[in-house]
Amino acid sequence: MRTQTMDRDWIATARTLSEALPYLQRYAGSVVVVKFGGNAMGDDAAMASFARDIVLMRQVGVNPVVVHGGGPMINEMLAKLGIESRFVRGKRVTDRATVEVVEMILSGLVNKRIVQAINDEGGRAVGLSGKDDDLLVAEADDPELGYVGRPVATRVQVLRDLFGAGIIPVVAPVATGREKNETFNVNGDTAAGAIAGGLKADRLLLLTDVAGVKDAAGDVITELDAARIRAMIEDGTIAGGMIPKAETALAALNEGVRAVVILDGRLPNASLLELFTEYGAGSLIRKRL
Repeated sequence: MRTQTMDRDWIATARTLSEALPYLQRYAGSVVVVKFGGNAMGDDAAMASFARDIVLMRQVGVNPVVVHGGGPMINEMLAKLGIESRFVRGKRVTDRATVEVVEMILSGLVNKRIVQAINDEGGRAVGLSGKDDDLLVAEADDPELGYVGRPVATRVQVLRDLFGAGIIPVVAPVATGREKNETFNVNGDTAAGAIAGGLKADRLLLLTDVAGVKDAAGDVITELDAARIRAMIEDGTIAGGMIPKAETALAALNEGVRAVVILDGRLPNASLLELFTEYGAGSLIRKRL
């Protein structure tokens, strides 16, 4: 027999669902690109929770695209194979042997784990890399870094075709080059931003291991515009690993993405909190406030 406390819990749950209605209506039919990475990728429970969130998005009419990273798994395999990593200005040099391992891990291992997790939760997911149908075309970002690429073109019709079939695309950030047989490793955030720009997505969610963009006092800023992001990069408030995420946000906004959110992927149901609740989660970045 349920207790009065349990009854109150159910009432609170029903109220939360009711309050979500306007947000569910707002995002019905929209495109949301989600960059999944960080510590959550190595945790089975966190992976399952993320997969449920993505399946729920699709169930209520959102068209989600998952773009993922996989750095720790790449490092582990390179170590097993005895391939030594070399770094220039903090960035991994990706030679031909390394890029083959990167593609194997991202497209063959990590991608399929995420696809399986989504399918296990009742969704329909298909794994792709940026090489499929020339979804991502890249060129060398820096000759010293080898096969590290920056996207120069996207072809997103394949994603729209999957939306029409009710399928959730899961994309590994490996790109083709302009020359034959070229493969480039692309930063996961950068790849997600390029795909979101190509789709003119309603939202780009960058899940990370921090709560959002922080001010000089260390407090999370819940809403910013592009001008403030640029100023914070220039004065050093945004530094380290947050710089590429902030730059990805700016580039995506310039390509027509309506808004970018940097949020803590370790927070349970972070994506749902952002999309379907009044207060959201993390830092919302728009071109103009």
